[in-house]
Amino acid sequence: MSLRWLEHKVPPPLVGALVGLGMWWLASPGPAIALNDTVRLVLAGGLVLVALTFDLAGLLAFRASRTTINPLAPQRASTLVTGGVYRITRNPMYVGMGFMLSAWAVYLAALWPFLGPLMFVLYITRFQILPEERALQQLFGDAYTQYTARVRRWL
Repeated sequence: MSLRWLEHKVPPPLVGALVGLGMWWLASPGPAIALNDTVRLVLAGGLVLVALTFDLAGLLAFRASRTTINPLAPQRASTLVTGGVYRITRNPMYVGMGFMLSAWAVYLAALWPFLGPLMFVLYITRFQILPEERALQQLFGDAYTQYTARVRRWL
């Protein structure tokens, strides 16, 4: 059975929010991780800062290039953005969401929520990034191929 109908259907922030909700639900029945509150908050706060840095840098790069930020319509991209944070990762906003979910897992201090960031990465790769890559390949051809050869999908 093909799940292609799910491609570009659920906005990535909604996917992240649903995963985060699932992580919260899994936190109470699962085994806790013994973390000092100060350590837990500092680690979670640091991950939030990293997340926001990636998200904001990606958003600003798209705005500066005057291309669409709508993840459900990559075929509307007018420019292949390859500078700034896009020299580090092809998907900084999804990387940011992954770090945000990791911060949430640390904050929850339980074992099962750490599955959340992994589930997010798997879902977003299959139903968002791979279809985006097909659209960008059609739009930008060799320039996109060369870009993917030098910059990783995640980190």
